[in-house]
Amino acid sequence: MRETYSWKLARTTLSLGERTLVMGILNVTPDSFSDGGEYADREKAVARALELEQQGADVIDIGGESTRPGSTSVPEEEEIRRVMPVVEGLARTLKAPISIDTYRAGVARRAIEAGAQIVNDISGFRFDDRMPEVVKDSRSGVVLMHSRGSREALHKQSRMEDPLEEVTEGLTGSLAKAKAAGIAATAVVIDPGIGFGKAAEESLRVLKNVGSFSKLGNPLLIGASRKSFMRSVITWTEEARDWANAATAVFAIVSGVHIIRVHDVRQARVLADVTDRILSS
Repeated sequence: MRETYSWKLARTTLSLGERTLVMGILNVTPDSFSDGGEYADREKAVARALELEQQGADVIDIGGESTRPGSTSVPEEEEIRRVMPVVEGLARTLKAPISIDTYRAGVARRAIEAGAQIVNDISGFRFDDRMPEVVKDSRSGVVLMHSRGSREALHKQSRMEDPLEEVTEGLTGSLAKAKAAGIAATAVVIDPGIGFGKAAEESLRVLKNVGSFSKLGNPLLIGASRKSFMRSVITWTEEARDWANAATAVFAIVSGVHIIRVHDVRQARVLADVTDRILSS
C-alpha cells in the first residue's frame, strides 16, 4: 500500500493514503477544453460544486483560466472576476475544502481570504515569485505541478531526453522553493503534470512510472482526466474517453497515487472505492 500522510490545510487536515481522495474539477471559464462555458454563470457553478460534493468529491478545484493547448492567458482582474463570486458563494455551504487552480499570487490571496484552503499551481512556483509567500503566510495546502516552458509556451516544448529525470528535477526544484519559503512539508502535494509540455508518449511514460515520484517524500496527485494524450491510444469518442479516464484513474491508484483530479466525480468515486478495497484485502 502507499504511504500515509496528513495534508495540513489552512483550517483542516486531510488524511491521505488510507483511501483515495477525489478532487472534482470546476472550470468557470468560457474556453476550457472539456467543459468551457458550462459553469461560467455563478449560480450554475455553485450548484455544480455542491453536486460534485454530493457525488463524492473530497476537494473542489476551481479554475478561472484555461490552460488547454491553444489557450492564452487572461488578465489577472478577469481571472479574479470569474472565480471570486464562486469561491465566496461556496465558502459557507461547501463542506469539502476549496482549491484554487491558479499560478497567480494575487488570485490565490483573494481566494484564500474568501475561504479557499489549497492552491493548485500548474507552474510549481515558477510563474509568480510571490506565490510561496502567499501559501506560507496563509498556511494553505499547495499542489506543486510539473510543467515546462512559460505560460504562453506550455504546449510548444521540444521532446525530453529523459522525461522521468526531467520531471523529477523540476519537482525537486519546486519543493526546494517551498522549503526555502518556510512552507511546511506537510502542506505540499506534488503532481508530475500529465500534458503541460509533454508529448503523448512522454505523458504515458510519466503515468506508467508515477509511483517512482514517491521517492521525493510527498503525496502524489494525478490529473489525467480527459487529457489529449489519450487520443494517441484510442479512437476518440465521448464513451471511449470516459473508459480511458477510468483506466488511467485505476492505474494511478494501483501505482500509489493519493489524489485523482477528475471531471467525472461519480465515476471516479466508485473506481477509487473499489480499487482501494481490492488493494487493502
